[in-house]
Amino acid sequence: MTDKPDNLAPVLYIPHGGGPLPLLGDAGHETMVVFLKDIAVRLRKPSAIIVVSAHWECDQPTLTSGAHPGLIYDYNGFPEKSYQIKYECAGSPGLAKIINDELIEAGIDAVLDPARGYDHGMFVPLKIMYPEADIPCIQLSLLNSLDPAEHIKLGQAIGAVRDKDVMILGSGMSYHNMSEFSNPTEQAEAENRDFDSWLIDTCTSGLYESEERQQMLVEWESAPGARHCHPREEHLLPLHVCLGAASSQGRGAEVVFNDNVLGKKATALLWR
Repeated sequence: MTDKPDNLAPVLYIPHGGGPLPLLGDAGHETMVVFLKDIAVRLRKPSAIIVVSAHWECDQPTLTSGAHPGLIYDYNGFPEKSYQIKYECAGSPGLAKIINDELIEAGIDAVLDPARGYDHGMFVPLKIMYPEADIPCIQLSLLNSLDPAEHIKLGQAIGAVRDKDVMILGSGMSYHNMSEFSNPTEQAEAENRDFDSWLIDTCTSGLYESEERQQMLVEWESAPGARHCHPREEHLLPLHVCLGAASSQGRGAEVVFNDNVLGKKATALLWR
C-alpha cells in the first residue's frame, strides 16, 4: 500500500469520532484508533497536510495561515485532561498562500486567517496518526451554505497540490446522528447500513465515471437513509471535498475502514 499512482499524495476521508474520546481510551473508538494508527504507517508520510474538518464553517473558503496555530477545544463536558491535550505541529503560511491562490484562480473567493487555530476535527485524529506532530498542516473551512456541489469544486481547485506531496484529509463521520448514538433503534440500524452501502458503492464502484460519482454525491439526500444518518451534513461534506480533489484521476476510492464507531457503522475512504 505504499505505492502512489501518478506520484500523487493520497486523499483520505476518515471518521474522527466523538470529541476527544478517541484520545481518552473510549471503548467505542477502539477500532477507529487502531485504523488511524495503521493507515499512517501504511501510507508514506506526506510533506504537509490540508485538513478539511467538519467543525469549521465560514461564509467563504478560509485557510489557516498562521505559523504556529493553537488548539481550539471545541467540545464541552469532558474530563479536565481533555482540555490540556497538546498537538504542537507547525502551520504553513506558504502552503496556505498557494492554496488560496489556487482557489482564487478557480473563481472561488477564498481568504486567509492568520489567527485561527486547529479544531478537534484536526488535532484528535492527527495526534493518533502522527503523534510526533512533525508534519506542517493547514485547515480549510467548509462553506456554511452546505452546498455539496460547491464543496466538490473546492476539492477540484485544491487537488493540484497533491503533486507537491501534500495529503488532503477530510475529517468527519459517514454517520452523524447524535441522538441515535445514545438511543439506537432497529430502524436506525437499518438506515445506517443502507446509507453506508450506498456511500461505498458511489465512491468505489468501477461502474461509474467521475462525473457520475460527483452527481450522485451532489444528490446525496436521495440516498437510502441519508437524512437519518445526516440530519445536518457538515460531517459528510469533507467527503465531497475529497472526491473533488481526487476527481482528475477518474478512479474510485478504496475502503480502508468499515467498522463501528460508537456503535454505528462508519467508513473511511482512500484515493491514491
